[in-house]
Amino acid sequence: MAEELIAFPSKAEMLDRSRQFWNPDKTQFWMDSGVPLVIDRREGYFIYDVGGKRLIDVHLNGGTYNLGHRNPEVAAAVTAAMQRFDIGNHHFPSLARTALAEALVNTAPPGLTKVVFGSGGGEAIDIALKTARHATKKRRIVSIAKAYHGHTGLAVATGDDRFSTLFLADRPDEFTHVPFNDLAAMEDALRGRDVAAVIMETIPATYGFPLPAPGYLEGTKKLCERYGALYIADEVQTGLMRTGELWAITKHGIAPDILVTGKGISGGMYPVSAVLVSEAAAGWLSEDGFAHMSTFGGAELGCIAALKTLEITCRPEIRSLVFYIADVLGRGLRRIQSAYPDWFTGIRQDGLVMGLEFGHPQGAKFVMKRLYEHGVWAIFSTLDPRVLQFKPGLLLTPDLCAELLDRAEVAIAAARDDAGSARPGGRPPALPARGTTPGAPGPRESPARRDPPSAGPASPANGRWVR
Repeated sequence: MAEELIAFPSKAEMLDRSRQFWNPDKTQFWMDSGVPLVIDRREGYFIYDVGGKRLIDVHLNGGTYNLGHRNPEVAAAVTAAMQRFDIGNHHFPSLARTALAEALVNTAPPGLTKVVFGSGGGEAIDIALKTARHATKKRRIVSIAKAYHGHTGLAVATGDDRFSTLFLADRPDEFTHVPFNDLAAMEDALRGRDVAAVIMETIPATYGFPLPAPGYLEGTKKLCERYGALYIADEVQTGLMRTGELWAITKHGIAPDILVTGKGISGGMYPVSAVLVSEAAAGWLSEDGFAHMSTFGGAELGCIAALKTLEITCRPEIRSLVFYIADVLGRGLRRIQSAYPDWFTGIRQDGLVMGLEFGHPQGAKFVMKRLYEHGVWAIFSTLDPRVLQFKPGLLLTPDLCAELLDRAEVAIAAARDDAGSARPGGRPPALPARGTTPGAPGPRESPARRDPPSAGPASPANGRWVR
């Protein structure tokens, strides 16, 4: 069916049209980086390029596919729901939205009693910030330097200047950025008692998953209470069992005033996000429930997908599996690190939230390229490209864990040689074929585990590009 709906004469022409009609810079960036990926079919923790190349996905679109691509249980729930539901009407009470709101409150940290729905994480952050401003009657928002909370109107101002200045959204009078893990700087920002909320990812993802220092998040929550600010926990990437708890913030004993979830909440099957709000912060919902409207926010099909995703994620065996996978991969990565300590310099890990540090300013880009060549997709951290975001799924099998480690070891070794011959600064240069890097010790063997047979390369038929 997909081939009948979408066809191009070749992959090269499709990429040309992507540059022309979609996003010139992003399309060219991936081609220059040696990752000309155009995703075709996807299943479980595998994605396939249109040419048939198979990749183990440990990017997961920021955790969207925690349960794998097209998880059969979630897909079945959505398929069945389509016989009764569509997106619904955002103005009216809804069976699906009400059921999901109740399920989220029942699994939330203490004190969160209401749910507001959006269609994506950025919109949910905007809802959270508006909610905090209404509740406190203050405007200023404090976030972390090098933070990322989305690209919508308010959310983009909380993040790194790279994104806010481009759209003239940098407003230092309303949005203050402080260094991560610096309680003194946080107190200085809050001391004037003019801050509506502090917003933080429990582990900042786009900054490369730096781990909070012992007592830092707890200390920040106490400062919020002392100076009359709300604490917003952005759990879009760290929630939904990635750390071995449904919400990472609960590992710190913190009950936030507002919690934001998105990405993986619907299993990647339908866009939906949610803002969980304490009773004290939820006043606008009683004062003027029409104050935030979103046509696609809490779409009923998305709510059905989220209900099934949440039910799967909360099964006791999933928590046990997360601890198992985290242990297996953590030990395997530390073994690889011990072989290349000057290159593979650190591992930041909390459960299945992992950042791999490399000894080159652009090190993770080299590793990303070699992983792609060896059948693994992981992405560098945009705001610290020394660090590779490594986000394995919650349902990985032992065999797939072993294969992932095999492929990672070969790729990390090859990337070390690439980085040793690279020009400083900028994007990594186009790298020679594996085994021909100047100064490299010669060809390396690929992992023993081979790609399973695929549908093969794309081929033209009747003048159209089909599989």
